[in-house]
Amino acid sequence: MKTLVTRLLTAVAAVAALTTATACGGDTSDAGTLTVGFVVDPSWAQVPVAQQLGYFDRHGVRVKVVNFPSGVEALQALAAGQLDVATAADVPTSATLARSASLRVIADGSRWQGSRIVARRSAGITSVQDLAGRSIGTPLGTSAAYFVAKALSDNGIQANLVQVAPSATVTAATRRDVDAVSIFQPYQAQVAAALGADAVELPGGSYNQHSLYLATAAAVRDKGPALTNLLAALQEAGGQLTARSADAVSAVAAATQLEPALLGKVLPEFDFGLQLRPEIANELTALAQWAKGQGKIDAAITLPDYATLIDATLLPHVG
Repeated sequence: MKTLVTRLLTAVAAVAALTTATACGGDTSDAGTLTVGFVVDPSWAQVPVAQQLGYFDRHGVRVKVVNFPSGVEALQALAAGQLDVATAADVPTSATLARSASLRVIADGSRWQGSRIVARRSAGITSVQDLAGRSIGTPLGTSAAYFVAKALSDNGIQANLVQVAPSATVTAATRRDVDAVSIFQPYQAQVAAALGADAVELPGGSYNQHSLYLATAAAVRDKGPALTNLLAALQEAGGQLTARSADAVSAVAAATQLEPALLGKVLPEFDFGLQLRPEIANELTALAQWAKGQGKIDAAITLPDYATLIDATLLPHVG
């Protein structure tokens, strides 16, 4: 069975080919075709479910899916015009929208309440307080980094956040390069499984990740019907995920390389109902202000009115 790392290395080649094919920007010649950047993460499990169960075809939209290891990379490709749609969590979205006014949030695909800091019991860690002065691996600038930073701040703890790429978190944890990791799914589950009895899963603060779908303004203008059909297909796929149908779990397992038994634990952590509430603008503003304080957004940048970058008109009616 291919490992997730192998799949992501393959995705790098796909992105290179995509860059060549879209060197002059996204393909607007076919209004019924969308190129979608998919972060290989159960947060956006609707994508592989819709693809494998034929929902894209049923709703009359042709979709080319390109895999990415995190929302940061997917958003970079979207901002460069190499994609029509990308998946990304709210933290990197807030930073990217501060730099690029050409993107729109078109849906909140899921809410994840399962964030945990996974630490090594053998490092003497059994509580959040034990993280003081420890090294915590996380991909900086992502929702996982925000989660652990907020947890530390809420508890008055100082620790050393170390840059670790998503695909390297299992290795970093098992080789004891770091004392703990903060990472999104499926890596969080993989780290816990790899550490086995040595794993300690620690809750953080009140932050819950919003898993967003974004599109370019050009796609919204030129491919509106296709985007609505895409979201309708994702909405149908979300229903299958909520019911945890065997076909849906199988599709997610194939996309993420997580065992179905492990997905049985992971998928219930998500609310897969497609929505886009107005208050997401305030949340993005708060996240961007945090990113500014962390130096992840240039202090000279004036934050946008995030409400103007949210477009809920493409969402299909909920039956």
